[in-house]
Order: sequence, then structure tokens, then C-alpha cells
Amino acid sequence: MSQSSVQVSQKRMAAGNAAKPVVVIVNLGTPTEPTAKAVRPYLREFLSDRRVIEMTPLLWKPILEGIILRVRPRASARKYATIWLDEGSPLMHWTTRQAAAVSEQLGEGVEVRAAMRYGKPALREVLSELHSEGFRRVLVLPAYPQYAASSAGTVIDEVGRWMLGARDQLELRTVRSFPDSAPYIEALATALDDSWAKNGKPHFNAGDKLVLSFHSIPEAMHKAGDPYRSECEHTAELLRIRLGLEESAMLVRFQSVFGPAAWIGPATIDSMAELGHAGTRRVDVVCPGFMADCLETLEEINCLNRETFAAAGGSEFHYIPWANDSTGCVATLVEQAQRGIAGWVD
Repeated sequence: MSQSSVQVSQKRMAAGNAAKPVVVIVNLGTPTEPTAKAVRPYLREFLSDRRVIEMTPLLWKPILEGIILRVRPRASARKYATIWLDEGSPLMHWTTRQAAAVSEQLGEGVEVRAAMRYGKPALREVLSELHSEGFRRVLVLPAYPQYAASSAGTVIDEVGRWMLGARDQLELRTVRSFPDSAPYIEALATALDDSWAKNGKPHFNAGDKLVLSFHSIPEAMHKAGDPYRSECEHTAELLRIRLGLEESAMLVRFQSVFGPAAWIGPATIDSMAELGHAGTRRVDVVCPGFMADCLETLEEINCLNRETFAAAGGSEFHYIPWANDSTGCVATLVEQAQRGIAGWVD
């Protein structure tokens, strides 16, 4: 095919796709396999983000390269190996299934893609692919119900960097957060109701607890004005009201701390030990901030926190998945997509 024919073909493709909206569902990221070799570059990219580690690179890089990336990849790889699916990374598996389910509900008039902020498929590469295929209307949907500069903020940063390098820019829209989305709250409540119908409802009057475990952020970020904690607490209050629970029945906790700095709390794992020692018989745990099961939910919560509670004397521990490709989770993503592409489709 001649160069002129290629150019004509590209123009025809662009003309066909330019008006068709695209929804890009973006999650955090994952290594490609549960090995130290695969984990190391993923961690390097993740922990090099100035939104994630708010320390000058002059001080942080020697720590990252000289200590963390020499030790942590092997430990993380062992943890990933305990949750790895036949299909690969749980987070990638579920995000891909979410994109397919959202695409089915939105119909042929909307393109839906999955991307990762760190690792593959890289958000920048997905945006470049869409651009080369002629798409120009793009909604970027970070899969984070609660906004944090170190989560959704990094996604928008990356989109901005891509836009800065583009001569023919996209018509771009983004979703900031959706902590009070009606389908989202209902999805959480439905998962809990279904679990309680199967396993019996906790005896809250006798001291059983429902624990909502959100990913933590450094205390310094919170004090600097990050709205994350308040959005988590807003979600928790709406869910408590929807379930008709007393305030004493529900605990809001934070997990996945990293490094020696102070992080917002109370920490989930500390509370598990405290509850077990205090004679709490049963805890049910749901992770509202994670829209796809991953290392933090499957290994940290369902294994490490379960073991901690049992070792402290607890009897029943129930981790309750709510997201992945569940009807409620997909409905939440569809709602956000429809709001974001309003005006682009009939």
C-alpha cells in the first residue's frame, strides 16, 4: 500500500471513530507475573511517582534503589504467588472483565478499554492507541470511589502529561470520585445482605463488628488537605444508614501502610488484634475502596488480617467481596460512564 493510500485509510478511520466516545477504566496496576523480576519494575514505577512518595527524588531515589528494590520485590512476589489466578493477576483479570461487562451494557456506540496507571497496559499507551485508531472523545474513569491525590490524582496527572505531548489533542473528560453514588452504596449493601443471608447476620448487640477497611494514606497528605479520609467516612455513613446499623456496629479502618511515616488510622490489622483480645466473637470485613480484588484484599485482608484476628482469640472472620464483575460493581461503573459521556451519545 502506498503512503498516500495509508494516509487516506487513516483519515477514513479517524472520520469513523472521531465521534464515537471511549471509556477508559483505569486501575492501579500489577506485575505481569508473581516473580521478583516482574515485581521490581512495577514497584519502581509506582514508588517513583511524586504523588505516591512526596519526598524529593534526591533523598528518595537512593532509598528506593539501594534498599527497597533490593528487598521488597522478593517478598511481594511470594505474596502475589498466593493469590495468582490461572488467568493471571486478579486485579488485571477483574478489570478486564469489568471493561467487557460495561461495554456490553453501553452497547456498540461506545468503546470501552481497560488501562493501568503503573505496569501494563499502560494508560499512556492506551491513549496513544486510541488516538492512532482515530478516537477523539475519551472519558477517563479511575476505578477509585474515593479521591486521593495519590490514586485518582496520579491518573489525571498521567493524562495531562500525555495531552502535553499531543499536537492533535483529545476531547477529554475525567471522573474525579463517586463516594456517594447510589449504585455504589447499593452494591456494597447488597454484598453484605447476601453474605448475611448465607452466613447469618452478626450479633451486633453482642459485640460483633462490621469493619470497613479502606487503603490508608500518609498523615502528612491528609494534613495538607487531601479529601480522601472525609470521602471514606462519607461512604461509610451512607452505607451504615442504608443497612440500618447503629454507629457502634461499624468500624472504619485503614490498611496497607508503607514505611516509617505516620499514616491515617486506626490501622485495620491493629484493630483485628485488639478486637480478638477484647473477646469479639465475629468480624465481617468489606473493602469499599477496592473495585477489584487484589493483593491488598486477598492476601492482606483475607489472609493476614484473618490470621491476626484468630491468633488474638477471635472466632469468626468473614471477608466479603463486593466488587469485581458483580452486578452492583458493573452498575456503578456504568453509571459513572453514562454521566461522563452525556452529550456524546443519544
